[in-house]
Amino acid sequence: MTDISQDRSDDTVWVEHVAFIDIIPRWMAMTFLFVAVVGLWDLVTRMGWVSPIILPTPAETLDDLIFVGRNLITGEYMLEALWTTTLTVFYGFVIAVGIGFSLGVLVGETKFGERAVMPYLVAIDTMPKVAFAPLFIAWLGFGIGSKVALAAFIATFPVVVSTAAGLYAASENERMLFKSIGATRMQTLLRLKLPTGLPYIFTGLKIAAVGVMAGAITGEFLGGGRGFGALIRQSASQLDTPRVFALILYLSILGLALYFTVVWMQRRFVFWNKSELPGGVA
Repeated sequence: MTDISQDRSDDTVWVEHVAFIDIIPRWMAMTFLFVAVVGLWDLVTRMGWVSPIILPTPAETLDDLIFVGRNLITGEYMLEALWTTTLTVFYGFVIAVGIGFSLGVLVGETKFGERAVMPYLVAIDTMPKVAFAPLFIAWLGFGIGSKVALAAFIATFPVVVSTAAGLYAASENERMLFKSIGATRMQTLLRLKLPTGLPYIFTGLKIAAVGVMAGAITGEFLGGGRGFGALIRQSASQLDTPRVFALILYLSILGLALYFTVVWMQRRFVFWNKSELPGGVA
């Protein structure tokens, strides 16, 4: 009897704890976490527990954030580098969406795609994609083309998988209904399977938005060029860790912009779907 009462008491405390967390505004929780992380970061660097070459102080990073921001505002060399990286990300994402969607429809709609094409796609996806960077550079040179190719290569597979999964999302009853009213295969695809599969497709697009950033920066880091990845490589070679941190933070803004653009499009075109990830970021 005592054990049962104790369990109920523990459950009550847990429910009250969860309810308290739910009433905290998101901005307040995010601010608290940010202050805690920066405070811990400052403590670690001030106490000398980590070498400044490895981890700069928050003040040093802030100084470089201001320097990079001024350089971007005045239109100096960093603005050109950011524009180059932005174009690489944009072109890579567009190509990945085009190729990934086409292959996803092939895999999801045909037995040939499912049985013959998909195994090769899976095999390619399991390979370390960074290892393809020298090949793309050899084929396309040191210009933006090789970076776009690597970015698209990394981002394509999530779109393929999500598109193919989305085409299977329609229930058997819905497919039988379309078949019974004499809908063609193309009509079923356009009016049933694609609308039903849009939540899956947008999930793949969000994953691709993250992957294309990694591919673009990796290509610039390994293959030269004039983008932010090249600036990061140059700063790292000079052990200028604060500058590296500052450049990475600005790149994160670019990545978030692309990601939330996809989120906005999802809410615009898939407004009827109410399923969201925790935090409302889906």
